[in-house]
Amino acid sequence: MKTFIYTLVICCFTISGMAQQGTITIAQDERINDLLKIYEAHNAEIDYYRIQVFFGAYNEAQNTKSKFELDFPGWSSVIKFESPSYRVRVGRFKTKLEGERKLMEVRKKYPSAMLLKPEKPKK
Repeated sequence: MKTFIYTLVICCFTISGMAQQGTITIAQDERINDLLKIYEAHNAEIDYYRIQVFFGAYNEAQNTKSKFELDFPGWSSVIKFESPSYRVRVGRFKTKLEGERKLMEVRKKYPSAMLLKPEKPKK
């Protein structure tokens, strides 16, 4: 029995000692990086449907934004100033249907929330 265990241990060390190690180099066309930059720039310009949960004074906007982030972790939220008040807008929804579904969820805690249509890109 001892011989079997010794043989098994020696085999395990031999097998692990024969494992191959190395580095992998990926060669990719430089134009892929250019396409990724164009894609990121395009996505930054796209307007999404957003839900507005508050408008009013800056301090209240900050408090609402903080409370919202606790109520809905992982959602994007931003405070924007549009004269004469600050607005707390949340989420980024590509379609109106997705926005309306999330709006129903948000209205349970923020009854005055409303879905905003994306602005057309300025040319």
